[in-house]
Amino acid sequence: MGDLYALDFDGVLCDSCGESSLSALKAAKVRWPSLFNGVDSSLEDWIVDQMHVVAEGLTVEGILENWSKIKPIIMAEWNEDRDFLIDLFGKVRDEWMDNDLATWIGANRFYPGVPDALKFASSKLYIVTTKQSRFADALLKGIAGITIPAERIYGLGTGPKVKVLKQLQEMPEHQGLKLHFVEDRLATLKNVIKESELDGWNLYLGDWGYNTQKEREEAAGISRIRVLELSDFSNKLK
Repeated sequence: MGDLYALDFDGVLCDSCGESSLSALKAAKVRWPSLFNGVDSSLEDWIVDQMHVVAEGLTVEGILENWSKIKPIIMAEWNEDRDFLIDLFGKVRDEWMDNDLATWIGANRFYPGVPDALKFASSKLYIVTTKQSRFADALLKGIAGITIPAERIYGLGTGPKVKVLKQLQEMPEHQGLKLHFVEDRLATLKNVIKESELDGWNLYLGDWGYNTQKEREEAAGISRIRVLELSDFSNKLK
């Protein structure tokens, strides 16, 4: 019996916070150009820094716990459309990649040990991410030097992760494999637990990803979830 690992990308394999912040700034300049009149490079650097800190009395935990409520309020206040903004963000990234691929790749980093773990993995690997597939593929090739077949990268637009996991477990070639799902968002893992069809998956919360101490403590108290350290993750793939 072998192993199949379904891996989230951002927060599990790749720390994309720097690149995402810069792409967001570039997209904002396209979407709201008048707001950036007179804004020089040093102020732009400050804006990017502010994306990484807490503002307006909100804690990191408060934002994470209430994001599903906060997001629609902000979108309504600014009269914005989700699909339009996703498309704009992707186009800005594409333009950055086309014009200066090396700088775009350099704004991302893989977590220590992850590239080697992916290269030498004996398990069957799938990427299950909300990132657009072409960006995940470019980073895997550009930083880790790894090519994962396109049919093994489930990116934005392939449906909810619970749907993807169901598809993976139903494939004839995966019958008899031990199934593992590694994610850095506790909410996603809790959604998996709600689906009785997915009871066969071993679930892991990566403690190096985009989650809080409170979430890690909560995960530790859920029998289905194992809180995983980065060194253990790399060893498991190898």
